[in-house]
Amino acid sequence: METTRQQKISRLLQKELSDIFLHQTKAMPGVLVSVSKCYISPDMSICRAYLSIFPSERAAEIIDNIHHSATEIRYELGSRVRHQLRIIPELKFFIDDSLDYLENIDKLLKK
Repeated sequence: METTRQQKISRLLQKELSDIFLHQTKAMPGVLVSVSKCYISPDMSICRAYLSIFPSERAAEIIDNIHHSATEIRYELGSRVRHQLRIIPELKFFIDDSLDYLENIDKLLKK
């Protein structure tokens, strides 16, 4: 169960990460990265961000690029939220494949 503070920080991080990815993906036409959900640990040191990536065929390649540039993303995030947070959490990124899962279920039900 998340506390109210964890929920507020999660929403803040989700908004800022979404904005960061929006600016980064402008250079890559046809690619869309959105942050579907963020979870912050109780000690506010780790943030798990779930990313929805379109097109899903390139998801593995894009998530690898994001993992390699995680320190730069954390620095950018820190410069944006430095007045709201004392400690900038470590970022862990995961692929949110719930849309692919729903699409597969829908396809199976239509058979």
